[in-house]
Amino acid sequence: QRYEHQPFISCLAGFYSCRWKRYQRRRTEPGQCCCKMWECLFFPFLIGAFCLSLVFLYMWGEAKNDYINFDWYHYGNVGHWFLWSVFLLIVAAVLFTYVTLLLVLAVCLLSESQQLDLHWSHKIGTLVVLAFSIAGITVFSKLWKVRWKVVRLSFQVTAPYLHVGAIAAMVLLSWPVALHAFRMDAQIKWHRERFSRHHPAFECKCLLPHHLPNIFQAIIIGPYLAILVLLFLVPLGMYSPCIRELGTLGPKPALLGHRGAPMLAPENTEMSFQKTIEHRGDGLESDVAISYDGIPFLMHDKNLKRTTNIREVFPDNITQNPAFFSWDALEKLNAGKWFLKDKPFSCMGSLSSADQKLAKNQSIYKLSNFLRLADSASKLVIFDLYRPPEKHPYRHTWIYRTLEVILDSKINPHLVLWLDNNLRSYIQSTIPGFQHITGGKAPVEELLRRNIFKRNLAYSVMSSEDIRKYAQANITTNFYVISEPWLFSLAWCAGAHSVTTNTIHILKNINRPLFLMTPKEYRVMWLLTDVVAALLISLIFAFHWWREKGLACCADNSGAVLENGTYNKFRTELNDLPMVVA
Repeated sequence: QRYEHQPFISCLAGFYSCRWKRYQRRRTEPGQCCCKMWECLFFPFLIGAFCLSLVFLYMWGEAKNDYINFDWYHYGNVGHWFLWSVFLLIVAAVLFTYVTLLLVLAVCLLSESQQLDLHWSHKIGTLVVLAFSIAGITVFSKLWKVRWKVVRLSFQVTAPYLHVGAIAAMVLLSWPVALHAFRMDAQIKWHRERFSRHHPAFECKCLLPHHLPNIFQAIIIGPYLAILVLLFLVPLGMYSPCIRELGTLGPKPALLGHRGAPMLAPENTEMSFQKTIEHRGDGLESDVAISYDGIPFLMHDKNLKRTTNIREVFPDNITQNPAFFSWDALEKLNAGKWFLKDKPFSCMGSLSSADQKLAKNQSIYKLSNFLRLADSASKLVIFDLYRPPEKHPYRHTWIYRTLEVILDSKINPHLVLWLDNNLRSYIQSTIPGFQHITGGKAPVEELLRRNIFKRNLAYSVMSSEDIRKYAQANITTNFYVISEPWLFSLAWCAGAHSVTTNTIHILKNINRPLFLMTPKEYRVMWLLTDVVAALLISLIFAFHWWREKGLACCADNSGAVLENGTYNKFRTELNDLPMVVA
């Protein structure tokens, strides 16, 4: 008899089918299907739930760089702050773990020749995971298409490690594949002997030829080996800018604080920019609006309800554009209490009691004060200029008013990265010291003709070939907004010259790109993974071949002993005893 790991199988069947007692479950005999028809029809749903939940979890995990945008979008529409991005990540991880455990239990039960009978509660759970994954992928594909570009970028740094993970999964999968492939011979032999016993006058070879086990084995092993060979050869077509020769890596990209240091202080406030300077940032990024009486100030949103206490001071004007407020009115607002109340970032740095007190007393920041701070610290400045809405007194003179404030601040013109395209030729002729930067992907020749030597691009369009082409013409590239270390590492390897970031306190400590390796190191990693995997898979297949052949050799003798021996006689006599009723 085969030794049955009774406690192990009891746990498998209990968790999968809620059948904790031995008599409740059925063992798959030779020739029988692994499960009933309905179970066979439902099993693809389990596999589909696993695959789609994995895709969604990977996609949403790589989207961490833009979680704050997702949460702000929800906050702007609902008005209630909640870290929905982190909540979705946790839910996706829990559902993926759940369906993965079910799939592992199913594979283990098949390996132990147990019939599959998924409990109805798990079937409902599987359908919930499937529906959640499909809905998540569909919604974000339509509303946030850039996420797929981020996934493509993530493959450039994670592909070598995903390859190792896929090979490891194939090694684990080789156990049930080899088990069922080599059991096929015993199953066909059992069918042939059963047919011969019931129909001794007929020859079974015509119905079940001897080469039939080989056909079924090829059907089982063939696709597995095809996928395995494909995975072995995948690195031949793999590209990553972080796989490069020693000495070819460029300098670390400069760091520009996105609205200052928004994880350490309220955005667009003096404290936020001071924190950027403290953490050795190379530049300051912000957004500039103009008050109704012509004072440029720093504000990103189209209303003041997110970053100020306008609900308390001006409850009737919470949706009004900031440009329609006078500077005297704007000065009355607190721009820091919301930061401590809402905690907009899930990984905000812990603030000291002094910093918390300072954050509570922040106010809306003037452009003139911002420029003086940058000049005193010799930091680059880059800002988006927001044109005032209709019926605003500075609707048509906003550029001139902003230039006037810049010149009055006495900032070194070379520190100003001028981004706005309006009046660019006029500014180049009257204020030649500005560094001009563009937000579009214009051809090299056009940028050189317009005397623009910097580009400011969304990180989703990152391309090492594109960066290299413009760098050959002395045109540098800045990417926004990059906050995750893996994405910063990719930008560094791709040749980016600077990045705008929310996490200057984290990226400043990265002195070497993550995932960086030489082609030789990668080849060793690739070949070592393939060789070890091939060896383990060969050993697993050899073990199952030896075990099935060995058990088949001993099956006849043991069967005779069990049928004709003392134990069988004792069992028959025991069954003939009269039943005693208490």
